[in-house]
Amino acid sequence: MPILRILLLPFAFLYTVITDFRNYLYNNGTKKSTGFDRFLISVGNLTAGGTGKTPFVELLIRTLNEQYRIAILSRGYKRKTKGFKMAGADDDSKTLGDEPYQYFTKYGNKVKVAVGEKRVLAIPQIMDFDDKIEIIILDDAFQHRSVKPDLNILLNDFTRPFYTDYVMPAGLLRESRINANRADIIVVTKCPDELGKAEMKEIRKQILRYSKNDTPIYFSGIRYLQPQRLFGIQQFSKNIFLFSGIGNTAPLHQYVDKHFNLLSYKRFSDHYLYKSEDLNALVKAYNAINSDEKCFLTTEKDMVRLLSMKEEARFLFDYPVFYLPIELYFLENGDFFADYINIEVGKELKNIGLK
Repeated sequence: MPILRILLLPFAFLYTVITDFRNYLYNNGTKKSTGFDRFLISVGNLTAGGTGKTPFVELLIRTLNEQYRIAILSRGYKRKTKGFKMAGADDDSKTLGDEPYQYFTKYGNKVKVAVGEKRVLAIPQIMDFDDKIEIIILDDAFQHRSVKPDLNILLNDFTRPFYTDYVMPAGLLRESRINANRADIIVVTKCPDELGKAEMKEIRKQILRYSKNDTPIYFSGIRYLQPQRLFGIQQFSKNIFLFSGIGNTAPLHQYVDKHFNLLSYKRFSDHYLYKSEDLNALVKAYNAINSDEKCFLTTEKDMVRLLSMKEEARFLFDYPVFYLPIELYFLENGDFFADYINIEVGKELKNIGLK
């Protein structure tokens, strides 16, 4: 064990005591969790940082939107606004946050998108806004226990499994491993395509040490789609200057390095709000590379952020800037997952009289 982690263990123990006591108060009913007469799906994780929540929420939208009226509720991390807000045509990532704005730009004609720090107050406002909403997807809500979800989905990053990690600050866990037992479904994300049955079996075994014994466990991967133009009129080039401001950069780096000629990679912190000097520095570094054909490449999350930064992004307008859309897919049993979700939703909506 690294010496720094050992030194941080006392602080991790204190953090564990605090979070476990909070969970105890909710578990014994001292602190109340509020339910609502809509089907609430919570999507979250135990690990801080990127575990693939955004592509997973988008998968839920694609799975359910043809049959049900859906709203997505996020706290709107790093937005400039406060309180409840329903996404509209005048919004961007500054008023909504990166992920909500991405949902709105891609699916705003199919689902409602809202932000609100206090979900227990925001949910009734969504229902007042559209009383025909049947499903509300709670983005990054596994630790938000003031609301009682009907389905609690826990995501576990294949590259950073919760069952080998430690509570912050010694590790990246937001709460102790045993709290995986609140999950109704666990999805292992960012799995390699070649993940074998034996390794899946071992991962299931490790997860079930902490989850309920009958918890369904699924394995998913990230599929990168064709690069899409963001700025410039030049054609796409396989000579890539990559930049990103996301949590876990390893899958992106590996994919680009494997499929393109990676000239340079500039990393920024997760949810990074680019400043003019950052993008000016990117352009200078790009121009210093001796290659006639090249282009910038970034992520879908960075794309929605840059679209909201017209003044700051002016340095990039005349350059070929592309972004990589991604989607989540199941390595196996994807149809079973869709059937399971639809059965649970239909059963509960019937119970509360919405079907």
